[in-house]
Amino acid sequence: MLERIGNLLEKTNDIKRSAYLWNAINAILSALQSPVILMVITRTTGVYDAGVFSIAFAVASLMLYVGLYGIRRFQASDIHEKYSFPEYQGMRFITCGAMIAASFVYCIYGLGFRHYSFEKAAIVFVICLIKLIQSYTDVVHGNMQQKDRLDVATKCSSLRYVMEVLALCVGIVLTRSLLLSCVICLAVSVIFMFLTTMNVGRRYCSTYRPGITIQRFKRLAADGFPIFISLFLNMYISNAPKYAIDAYLTEKVQAIYNIIFMPAFMVMLIANFIFNPILTSYAELWLSGTREKFRQLMKNIRRQMLVILGLTLLGLLVAYTIGIPVLARIFGVNLTGCRTELCVVMIGGGALAFATFFSTVVTIIREQNFLLLCYGIAALSAMLLSGVLVKNYGMLGAAILYTVIMCILAAMLGFLTFKKLFNARRLIEQQSL
Repeated sequence: MLERIGNLLEKTNDIKRSAYLWNAINAILSALQSPVILMVITRTTGVYDAGVFSIAFAVASLMLYVGLYGIRRFQASDIHEKYSFPEYQGMRFITCGAMIAASFVYCIYGLGFRHYSFEKAAIVFVICLIKLIQSYTDVVHGNMQQKDRLDVATKCSSLRYVMEVLALCVGIVLTRSLLLSCVICLAVSVIFMFLTTMNVGRRYCSTYRPGITIQRFKRLAADGFPIFISLFLNMYISNAPKYAIDAYLTEKVQAIYNIIFMPAFMVMLIANFIFNPILTSYAELWLSGTREKFRQLMKNIRRQMLVILGLTLLGLLVAYTIGIPVLARIFGVNLTGCRTELCVVMIGGGALAFATFFSTVVTIIREQNFLLLCYGIAALSAMLLSGVLVKNYGMLGAAILYTVIMCILAAMLGFLTFKKLFNARRLIEQQSL
């Protein structure tokens, strides 16, 4: 049976087209996970459980970046294999261990200082464990992408995403217990990790045995650290309003904010799925060092920026016209009076998409150390403003906080990206003379 599953996952008539298609499907399924589950919870057990799930998912998404450590982008663009797969995997074992420890510490903090109930803390921890599965499988998928089989990697994760959502939604309907449903979801996630990723991954990975020396670990950790910090801070500032709501407002407000936040986050995810399949090609264009290839790289970057802008404007139009009635009907929650907050958040979602894209380009050209300054300033601004805005203006303050921080971040990263690219263009043209 395992052999048959592996053959089905590899089956394709056009690898490149399949990679685009399944990467799109994977991004959509990833984006739909939280809203679909939130919709089922609001209609089954109410907005309190929806608020608990929302903050648990936000915390788990933050912890995920501890496990990922920003290595996937480095690994996928490591076309000359500076590091071997056993080294990448050894690094991932260590970061996954750190992710578990950080998740446990956060839950203890929640019990002691955020007045979490034991059940709420347990839900947060179990969802962090579900994200742990995603963190580990990512390193195997990165190896597949290095070998030009992104299609296989995205098929594996897409199937697992579907089964996780089904398990949690069916569990909540049958048991009316969010905690038990999360445990069921975790078990299903582990099963499908072995049926898909670990099964087909044997055809691409020389071994699953991790192997990394202390010296190589230090070097890889140093290479990945700026990316890790920037992505971690990126997720923190994206979810800063949710953490502030968790501290100052109620689970009901948390649920409503997450409902209106969903369309904004999808703008970024949809923009990413258009870019991810050509990540390696961007790296190849950059490494070529020729004037023609560099011009093609600049053209691709401008095209991607227009796509993000178009998606943002389309999302804003939909949000202003039919956004609130549609969301209210989908989630079964009264959202009257939330149109302003939705439109403000949509602008922030577009800014996040630009920021994420610029940070990826900076990573490809290996100037990631400069990301720390940009994300550090944005995170500091979020910490300083979150309490003031959310305590004084409620959910509107949370929406304003999100958008202001994202616009600041996108502006800084955009300036950095084009400054480095213009400097590189000047050098290439001088060498061509």
